Amino acid sequence: MPLKLGMGDIIRLKKKHPCGGFHWEITRTGIDIGLKCLCCGRKVLVPRVKLEKKIKEIIPRD
Repeated sequence: MPLKLGMGDIIRLKKKHPCGGFHWEITRTGIDIGLKCLCCGRKVLVPRVKLEKKIKEIIPRD
């Protein structure tokens, strides 16, 4: 069963980004999840299946 991820949610991944940031904002949902690094602003697309294995924590939007 897929995790419930929504636009604007903040996620913390198990490994840090090369810039040193752990937190990412979800900018797109679907089969591929769009992410934006909150430290450097880098945007990436990650397949949902791979991302769900890498998530450590989900911080829901307000």
